[in-house]
Amino acid sequence: MRTLEEVQATLEIAKLKKEDLQNTIQCLSFGENVSSADYCLMELDDVLCKHIEAGQSLVIRGDKEEHAVLCSDDKTFDLKIADTSNLLLFVPGCRTPDQLTNNKQDVSHVVHAQIWGFSNSYWELRKQRPKLKKLKKLLMENPYEGPALGGQEENMENRYTMQDLLERVQASEEEIKTYLEAIHACQIDGHWCILEFDYEMKLLGHLTQLVDSESWSFNKVPLQTSLKELSPLEPKEMIEHCLNCYGKCFTENERVFYALHEDKVCRAVALLLLQNAVKFNLREFQEVWQQSVPEGMNARLDQLKSVALLDRTSQPQTICLLRVEDLPEAALERFNHLFSLREKWTEDDITPYIQDLCGEKQTTGALLTKYARSSMQNGIKVFNSRRPVAQ
Repeated sequence: MRTLEEVQATLEIAKLKKEDLQNTIQCLSFGENVSSADYCLMELDDVLCKHIEAGQSLVIRGDKEEHAVLCSDDKTFDLKIADTSNLLLFVPGCRTPDQLTNNKQDVSHVVHAQIWGFSNSYWELRKQRPKLKKLKKLLMENPYEGPALGGQEENMENRYTMQDLLERVQASEEEIKTYLEAIHACQIDGHWCILEFDYEMKLLGHLTQLVDSESWSFNKVPLQTSLKELSPLEPKEMIEHCLNCYGKCFTENERVFYALHEDKVCRAVALLLLQNAVKFNLREFQEVWQQSVPEGMNARLDQLKSVALLDRTSQPQTICLLRVEDLPEAALERFNHLFSLREKWTEDDITPYIQDLCGEKQTTGALLTKYARSSMQNGIKVFNSRRPVAQ
């Protein structure tokens, strides 16, 4: 423990003026068994600080083979170690200069503080896209194909509760819930399930046929009448789930109605047509597609962005299934895959397949600059890979 005289002697050697310093002099000393492995530091922004101060939690998620991420209630952050050239000391009870301003003593005095730990690195957080591909993979282990027949018990193997998903998927709870809604997942006996595609299309077919037979407007489908008419064919919960997936609920004169979403219904019909074909003649596809959608709805190619790819350079022009959700999550792997499918892309064609890769304040143009090079082809700007791509 240093005395006041020893401190003053050190100040003289260092040629520091007493009047430039606080009257309170803090002397630091290492405690017993101090180690750099005892503590980890994490740098938080103001939003996350307030989140913690409000008593909320931050959770680190990831299996052993995955790079760990940190999740709040609604955001996901990449965890990266940042080294610092300055040794960071953990000193409980040490006071900063602003905490000493009220010290009105004219006489210098020494206080002693003990160092509990130290570190030369800290965890740096960077907001990132949630890793949700694994979520759909888990749910596809046992998709829901409809109610069990003949008194058979429901197969509950590989079914997951929300808590199960939170433990397995690297995303916040809010992001998981949003994605579950996007992929039309539903809860059955407390477990989340994704509907088998043919079964979902069966439900939608029943619904659109009922609307047609009753001559209802697609913008005003009555819930209770739909449930009554279709309940002999499918469970009421599934019929209402289908209405929620493909329509918007509203109330009029205390009755519940749904307005079916034209783009969603038309896109689902297109996916049904394209799922078993490698390529489809574009003109023939458009004719069959328009004939297949419910009467009164208009099938348009702009409804298929991010789920189908057009080739206008071939003769005849073709269309094929290519869903963005089936592509790799990492940017480099995503671009490699896209350029393995097609050597040159126009900006309009490739944008729907890279839009979801954009981080905060990032544009698709910036991604293309990083992973592709541009050139002109027949007066149109096209993009090809910056590096050789294995076919």
